[in-house]
Amino acid sequence: MTDHTIGVDISKAHLDAFRLEDGAAHRFENSAAGFRALRKWLGKALVARIVFEPTGPYHKAFEAAFSKAFPLVKVNPLQARRFAEAHGTRAKTDAVDARMLARMGAAFSLEPQAPCLKETLVLRDLHVARAGLIKDRTRLRNRAQIQDIALLKRQTKARLTQVERQVAELDAEIAALIEAHEATARNRDILCSMPGIGAVTAAAMLTLLPEIGTLQRKQVASLTGLAPITRQSGQWQGKAFIGGGRKPLRDALYMPALVAMKYNLDLKAKYEVLRAAGKPAKVAIVAIMRKLIEMANALVKADRTWTPKTA
Repeated sequence: MTDHTIGVDISKAHLDAFRLEDGAAHRFENSAAGFRALRKWLGKALVARIVFEPTGPYHKAFEAAFSKAFPLVKVNPLQARRFAEAHGTRAKTDAVDARMLARMGAAFSLEPQAPCLKETLVLRDLHVARAGLIKDRTRLRNRAQIQDIALLKRQTKARLTQVERQVAELDAEIAALIEAHEATARNRDILCSMPGIGAVTAAAMLTLLPEIGTLQRKQVASLTGLAPITRQSGQWQGKAFIGGGRKPLRDALYMPALVAMKYNLDLKAKYEVLRAAGKPAKVAIVAIMRKLIEMANALVKADRTWTPKTA
C-alpha cells in the first residue's frame, strides 16, 4: 500500500492541500470545520508525512489538531522556497506552495517531528508574550532616563509598574505549568543545577528546545545555531560563522554563558585557552554557549544533575 506525502500551505483563512501520489488537491477552511473536512479528505490511506511551513499564529491550531493523529513535518520557509526555485518553479501561489512542500518531503524523505504536546504550545505562547514584555520594559526604562516632564515621567512609571507585574504573572504561570508535569519539573531541576542557569533560562530552554535530552551533541548545537558553518572553495578559506537555528534560544544562552565562565571551572579554563590562542572574546563566548547547551542536553539525557569535578 502506498504511503502518501501531503503538502499543506497554511494561510489565515485557508489550508491548501496537495497529495503527491495522485496529484489530488483541495482547499479547506483554516478552522475546526476545515480540519474535519481535511481529515475526511485524507481518508484511511497511510500518510507518511504532512509537510507544512510555520506561519506565525495561523499554523498553531492546525498543528495542535493534527500532531497526535498524523506525522507532521515543519520545514523552514526559506529552504522550501529554495527547493522550489531549484525545481525550476518561480511561481508562488498557495496551491503551488502546497505541491512543492509535498515534493520536498518526498525528495528528502523528511522524518516526522515528535508530537507537539498542548502544554508545549501554551508554554511557547507564554514565552513569546514574556519576551515582548521584556522589550517593552527595556524601552520604558530607557525612556524614563531622559524624560523631564512630570506628567510623562508619571505615566512611564505607571506603565513600567504594570509591565513588571505582568512579567511576574507570566513567570508564575510558566513555573506552574512546568511544575505540573513530573518530566518537565525534573528537567528544570537538572538545568538549574548548572552554574549560570536559573529558573527563567531553564524555562526558556524547555520551551524553545522541547527535544532536549533526545538529541545528539551535534544536533543540539545545530538546532541552537551554535555550530560553526565552514566556508571553503578551492584554495580559498573563509571565516566560519554561526547562524540559523533557534535564535531566541541562542539569545537566552548568552548571559548564562557569561556567568558560567566565572563559576564553572571547566568552562572558565576553556574560555581562557581560547583567548590565549588568539580567539576574539565573542568567538570564545559562543564556544562556551555551545558547550553549555551540549552539557545541558547530556545531563537531561542521563537524568542527572550537574556536579563539579573533584581533583
